[in-house]
Amino acid sequence: MSNALVDPAVLRAEIRLFGREPGAIFWILLFPTLLLVILGSIPSFREADQALGGLRPIDAYVPVAVLLGLILGGLQGMPQVLTGYRERGILRRMSTTPVRPAALLSAHMVVFGGAALTSALLSLSVGRLAFDVTVPRQPFGYVVALLPAVFAALALGAVISALSRTTRIAGAIGSAALFPMMFCAGVWLPVQAMPDLLARIVGWTPFGAAAQALNQAAEGHWPGWSHLGVTAAWAVLLTAVAARWFRWE
Repeated sequence: MSNALVDPAVLRAEIRLFGREPGAIFWILLFPTLLLVILGSIPSFREADQALGGLRPIDAYVPVAVLLGLILGGLQGMPQVLTGYRERGILRRMSTTPVRPAALLSAHMVVFGGAALTSALLSLSVGRLAFDVTVPRQPFGYVVALLPAVFAALALGAVISALSRTTRIAGAIGSAALFPMMFCAGVWLPVQAMPDLLARIVGWTPFGAAAQALNQAAEGHWPGWSHLGVTAAWAVLLTAVAARWFRWE
């Protein structure tokens, strides 16, 4: 019986299966960057805006695109696949083999977490090369802010998987959670442009806090410990909920 946290054979198989899903590749890897390109093509988005503290809207939307890939992977990608495996009895059959179902969950977290981070790197690169967006002035702080956001997104996806008996239910719950999380991340209105009260409220959500932490790192400051703490606390809480309610069958 394999005791490895991530079974290499399972991981390779899941990477191959992910590569055969054009929908997942588009929405997680490409859509956030495509949205960034569309917004950057609008002339007014390349002009300084005092409502954003002198930043250009395209500058403010790069962290939003980074978070969007995490949100789509966590809420729309991973739950559909895991729930489908449970629905088809794959997890139940795996329990009779040397590979435990937990290895499958770990592999999915690696695959979708890696896809989200790849999407983030693509958004940062295109923002820099196509629209001259400054690279994060505090790169280590940016990574420190990004990692708990990845774990929070994956943990939220695990919670959705735990609460969903079928892929249809997983899709419905994921869609219901998707738009509030996108709003908190700043998709419709960057956090910097939100009224102070709304920004403070959003700052208590995992992706609102992550957005503010990423903005601070991008500007060259160390991310606020309160923002990092909120994101990390959500990741821990959601992981505990998923572990409590997740069922393999």
